[in-house]
Amino acid sequence: MAETGEHKHSLGAVRAAIRASPGAVRLTLIRFTSQFGDGMFQAALSGAILFNPERETDPLAVAAGFAVLLLPYSVIGPYAGALLDRWDRRLVLLIANIMRVILIVAVALGLLAGIGASPLLLAALAVVGISRFTAAGVSAALPRVLAQRWLVPANSVLATAGSACAAVGAAGAVALIGAVGAGDTGSAVAVAVSAAGSVAGVVLAAGFRPRTLGPESAAGDTVGALHAVLTGLVVGARAVRRSADVSTAMIGIGTHRIVFGANTLIMVLVLRESPSGGTTGEGGLIGFGVAITATAAGMLLAALLTPFLIPRFGRSRTVLLGLSGAIAVQLALVLPTALADSANATHHAHRLLLAGAFLFGLAGQMIKLTGDAAMQIDIADDRRGQVFALQDTVFNIGFVLAVALTAVVVPADGRSVAVVLAGAGCYGAGIVALLLNNRRPGGRSRAGGNG
Repeated sequence: MAETGEHKHSLGAVRAAIRASPGAVRLTLIRFTSQFGDGMFQAALSGAILFNPERETDPLAVAAGFAVLLLPYSVIGPYAGALLDRWDRRLVLLIANIMRVILIVAVALGLLAGIGASPLLLAALAVVGISRFTAAGVSAALPRVLAQRWLVPANSVLATAGSACAAVGAAGAVALIGAVGAGDTGSAVAVAVSAAGSVAGVVLAAGFRPRTLGPESAAGDTVGALHAVLTGLVVGARAVRRSADVSTAMIGIGTHRIVFGANTLIMVLVLRESPSGGTTGEGGLIGFGVAITATAAGMLLAALLTPFLIPRFGRSRTVLLGLSGAIAVQLALVLPTALADSANATHHAHRLLLAGAFLFGLAGQMIKLTGDAAMQIDIADDRRGQVFALQDTVFNIGFVLAVALTAVVVPADGRSVAVVLAGAGCYGAGIVALLLNNRRPGGRSRAGGNG
């Protein structure tokens, strides 16, 4: 199905199409409240672990935190994601949000009690894991409540507003910590408030009728579900392989997340070396919050641009454009950070990092939106949940492995020319892999004018 005509609709027409479907409106609200809660929870967790004067962390400790938060879910996620194609997605969203409320409260109570980092991170792991699972479920369900011709522009509209919701949540967490005070108490308050997004998700998911969100062939038998869980990764990977556009998007997503992981650790370490030393809420945490906001702003711009880029360049070339731009950002804005050797240069490096955060958000979201469109259009309904869960795995594993490897070699101040150049090389390798993928038999896209 050609996509070119889909993107000529005005923004107002897309909004009208969403409003015309009560199911689309309700699913959209689940997405927005979830992203608001996620933004607040993750920013509060950053305040509790990365910029907390009561919990000192070095690069390896930061990497361990990211690994505990994301890597276990990345291993389990593809198999659990098979349930999105087997069980009623409405019920999955309902239960997931209830579990998330319980776990968020547990994390908040743990912070107030001053528990150690390990149990705190294990509880936070479950929260983030469920959040990722919920996001995959919402994406897989969207084609059930919205006509296919609106999927690509709707993804951009929803990403625009959703990114804003996450940014507002993160800003709210930073403001709460600033008002209550840096440390475990302020972070606990912000974490607790973030549960509001999940509570709203429970109410909204309960409003759907059973099986409204698919899949069409939902079967609740235990044996069949267990088999689907155990084979989810392989099935999802095969579905990705069959579509050149989807496999291209996966290459782009994985490549970007690897470099983004390394750059995230660099940013955290550099911001901790700010004039206030990153030891108060007014120091490193504020800078981190500004960086998150800059990334979200880049994502907003990507959501506006991508619907116009895909019909003109095609899906694979849009991914290629995102990776090519990211190389330029890596060399022009991140490399000077590693070369800074004076107070003035360090201050300038902070500004470059913020500009880089904005542009990386733009490039990464451009690739992600292109991938979402390909998965929602090219992947069958009974495989879509597995593919979206696999995408989350590519996101998380690439990010965590990059953070872990970077933590081993990067100095405590985050400045390493070798790491920055390795990131640029990774982007280059991703571009080569993308071009080779498009040249394989059947590599030309059937939609969007790719070639």
